[in-house]
Amino acid sequence: MRGNTDHTADEHRTVCHAKHDQHMHSDHPSMSMAGMARDMRNRFLVALVFSTLVMLWSPMATHMFGLHLPVPFGMRADIWMLILSLPVIFYSSTIFFTGAWAALKAHTLDMMVLVAVGIGTGWLYSLYVTCTGGGEVFYEASTMLATFVLLGHWFEMRARSGAGDAVTSLLDLSPPKAVVLHDGKESEVPTADVRVGDVLLVRPGAKIAVDGTVLHGSSEVDESMVTGESLPVHKKPGDPVIGATINTTGSLRVRATKVGSDTALAQIVKLVKQAQSSKAPGQRLADRAAFWLTLVALLGSATTLVVWLLVGAPLSKALLFAITVVVVTCPDALGLATPTAIMVGTGLGAKRGVLFKNATALEDAARIDVVVMDKTGTLTKGKPEVTDVVAAHGVDTGRVLALAAAVELDSEHPLAKAIVDYAKGHGAQTLSASDFQNVAGRGAKATVDGHHVIIGNKGLLDAEHIALGELAKHRDDLAASGHTAVLVAVDGHAQAVIALADAPRPTSADAVKALHELGVGVVMLTGDNKGTAERIAHDLGIDTVIADVLPKDKADRIADLQRTGKKVAMVGDGVNDAPALARADLGIAIGAGTDVAIQTADVVLMRSDPFAVSTALRIGRGTVHKEHQNLGWAVGYNGTALPIAAGVFAHWGLTMRPEIAAMAMSGSSLIVALNALHLKKLPLPTAPHHR
Repeated sequence: MRGNTDHTADEHRTVCHAKHDQHMHSDHPSMSMAGMARDMRNRFLVALVFSTLVMLWSPMATHMFGLHLPVPFGMRADIWMLILSLPVIFYSSTIFFTGAWAALKAHTLDMMVLVAVGIGTGWLYSLYVTCTGGGEVFYEASTMLATFVLLGHWFEMRARSGAGDAVTSLLDLSPPKAVVLHDGKESEVPTADVRVGDVLLVRPGAKIAVDGTVLHGSSEVDESMVTGESLPVHKKPGDPVIGATINTTGSLRVRATKVGSDTALAQIVKLVKQAQSSKAPGQRLADRAAFWLTLVALLGSATTLVVWLLVGAPLSKALLFAITVVVVTCPDALGLATPTAIMVGTGLGAKRGVLFKNATALEDAARIDVVVMDKTGTLTKGKPEVTDVVAAHGVDTGRVLALAAAVELDSEHPLAKAIVDYAKGHGAQTLSASDFQNVAGRGAKATVDGHHVIIGNKGLLDAEHIALGELAKHRDDLAASGHTAVLVAVDGHAQAVIALADAPRPTSADAVKALHELGVGVVMLTGDNKGTAERIAHDLGIDTVIADVLPKDKADRIADLQRTGKKVAMVGDGVNDAPALARADLGIAIGAGTDVAIQTADVVLMRSDPFAVSTALRIGRGTVHKEHQNLGWAVGYNGTALPIAAGVFAHWGLTMRPEIAAMAMSGSSLIVALNALHLKKLPLPTAPHHR
């Protein structure tokens, strides 16, 4: 229905609503939103001045206020009102006529057609009456109609520009200048001139100009404006930093890795604009309804005219009712109902680090019944941590930790690094190892402080003929509960078992709880063994565990859930999650995930925090709720106002003039826009860890 509309109109649909702004400024396709708002204001002010003057010499002013102003130059009153109406018709109202013409060329009907018919019919009829000797004219109705519609559009533009503030505020985040180091010398250059590989100096309190990697220094960086993370993030050499974030404490030297349109901020702005300009399923339905409502309005107006003429009413009275029907049934509010809510919802998400790629994703988020979460990297940190150290009777835990850490110090294995970090964190003595020997797949051996130390799995100790003794039961219990059990033997005697596990993220339990509060089920999907998966699921309060799943089978498990009639969201961060993200009704990629996962997903979480999943669903539900409220209001308004406008209740004194209808129609549209803006106050709880 809308496929043939001109491309010029679509170029600025991100800032103008598709139903009445897309043709309004067709003569100025490059005009900015602020420029269009100013133009609309100027047209309104001209219309207000001259329509007020027309009213002063109209019969309505005489009947209602007893005004009897002399007509200048001895003219007839209708000729004077014709002259005063010309600026309103040939300047203020031209956007309605050009918009209507563009819509008709595109083989569609919209509110531009209705307004043009309402203004044009009344004015042309009045012109005919004036040119044929005078009589009852509608110059005041036509000019006031234009004035009130322009006022409504101006207010709507201002309201919707508020809905687009998220993009504007994001664009304003990037600093205009950056300090670049060349051969040790500092030079301040525009951020746009920074190139990949440049080394930037970022002083405390300054914004980081572009995405990069820390070369020297350490500091706390406030990333809240981009990721929604409320706590500053510690940065050290090798850590990535995001452009437009604020360096708070130390001085940093940063090598630029992404500049211009490749930065995270630029990608966020691109995604938000893309989402705000996309058309949701609900909007396509509203567009079809608006088309048919426009057709009904035109037919209803013609029917009203004919019926009143058949019952003996004068042409002027019948025409007045017909014009009022056209005006009051303008589907302006109906067309605004969905896109305004979508703009606010996507902007609200961007401020919370939740990026919806399109309007469909926003509406899909409102209908999710089950959230499936990948375990590693999503619910957990994706790296092992020491959870327990059980020493044999009489063994000093600190001493055995120091010996184990000395053996593992130079190893790159994730388990070895976790043990070293744990030992350092608990103040263990730093020792040196010699005669290091790696035993592939089992562990390592070395001499530390004159002692022969073996660290590894049960198979390695069995090969060395070392009995576990009292540690055997602890090792078996820990392994059964999903932990990785590493054994430490010193001089041929088992002395400790170190348990490691992929620790849950600090907000994972709160994330599951928040989803349950929304009535959404949570499923853990993982390739890990069932014991490990069930341990973590129990700790987090997860409903269902699907374990031992190969990467290629994850999408099939999503399909199994969908066959039960559930709307399923999949949350993941890796390449092996991409097929499942694509198969789900809503794919959600954790921000720290791979490019493949982010490209496949419908929603991107800027920070690696599963709690943001519930935020995405709440925003989706809030947006759809506002859409339904707005659609209900628009349909209810038109259904109530139409019979009044047609004069059905005229016998009881309940009638409506075109200018009053225009005021009511504009007021209805403004109510819809303001109701959508109220979505900004949607309560969105924050995970306790981030408060």
